[in-house]
Amino acid sequence: MTLPAQRPGPAPGQAPGRAADSAELADPAFWQAPPTHRLAVFARLRALDSPVFVPEGAGHWALVRHADVQEASRLPKVFASAPGVTTPEPARWVRALFGDSMVNLDGAEHAQLRKIVQRAFTPRLLATAEEDIHAVAARIVDDVLDRRPDEFVEAVASKLPLEVICNMMGIPERYRAEIADRVNHASENIGVERGLTARLRMPGRGLRALARMQRMVAGIGRERRENPTDDLISALVCANVDGEALGARQLGSFFSLLMVAGVETTRNAITHGLTLLTDHPDQRDLLVGDFEAHADGAVDEMIRHSTPIIQFRRTVVAEHTLSGHAFVPGDKVVLYYTSANRDEAVFPDPDAFDITRSPNPHLGFGGGGPHFCLGAHLARVEMKALFRELLTRPVGLRAVGLPDLAGSSFDNRVRSLRFAFERP
Repeated sequence: MTLPAQRPGPAPGQAPGRAADSAELADPAFWQAPPTHRLAVFARLRALDSPVFVPEGAGHWALVRHADVQEASRLPKVFASAPGVTTPEPARWVRALFGDSMVNLDGAEHAQLRKIVQRAFTPRLLATAEEDIHAVAARIVDDVLDRRPDEFVEAVASKLPLEVICNMMGIPERYRAEIADRVNHASENIGVERGLTARLRMPGRGLRALARMQRMVAGIGRERRENPTDDLISALVCANVDGEALGARQLGSFFSLLMVAGVETTRNAITHGLTLLTDHPDQRDLLVGDFEAHADGAVDEMIRHSTPIIQFRRTVVAEHTLSGHAFVPGDKVVLYYTSANRDEAVFPDPDAFDITRSPNPHLGFGGGGPHFCLGAHLARVEMKALFRELLTRPVGLRAVGLPDLAGSSFDNRVRSLRFAFERP
């Protein structure tokens, strides 16, 4: 996040104490602070009677309660995703060059694009993908046991979602190493405060990575229109939903979203999951003791507790009152999922890691509404398959030390995590 040269004072009616907490959310140092400090600030903000103003850039209103994030998510005619859900919003020239990602669209345009994508996820394709997930997870763990690496993100967590998505899309093997590199370049500095030189250099590096990925997948799409196969790219470019399929730019935009969002979020959830199980041996023993009984709950609790996506932005397009605050068109709002997933009103003892937590209506895949994550089911299947392999082999796997976090205000990204085997 970029700090303004001089922060504005609290919004009208906002007390100085509230301003102090809300101003922290605009400070890059806040996102580098220990998690316990960040959680304490969000807890104080949740206890207030209305949203607070955050003096970040032009400023935004912070929605930190579970009910508020959920309500805003389900009112797209009030809280719009366009012109962009990230901070900062994508520049107009970037949108013109790359096209609008589905996550940044609203209304009929979003509904039509989402319908094309949903129709492409046929029962047959999903069944094949689930079989592949189990095979890939077993192969990754076999390789880990053979090579005995000591860094978890690269050796395990990033490999599963990348390979699964590439298999599902039908990406030829010769492109995959380059795609993995492009994904890292495209996402490595999202939400991370950088010096002036890095700010000038990194956007170009990230955009070049996206451009190369999109050109690559556009070329594959042209081939599949001529010679379709049983993969997702073929289904998308040959779809016929109301006479429409994905064009080259739409396919490229969807692929970028799928790779950056699908790979990054799942790998981070997996990595945080190993850390949580290491830090809570009682929960690990419970899961290992009856994996099938507790696996679904464990996966959802890992996602709730770590919240891979910290926040998304919305733009107010119609007057609306929420939790005592009257929003007007033009207001910027940020949905803080990381706070909503610790809301005491919904989650008893919210900071505890409890794989038996039920119900667990976390917002790790969004707050519902038209932008609920399309990949939620596959992400859960991937995590469950991988932890089954990691925990049921007779070697004992554990995290070593703390994860190296990126300090991003956008996602709970892990750069690296050391791990070890308890038994030879």
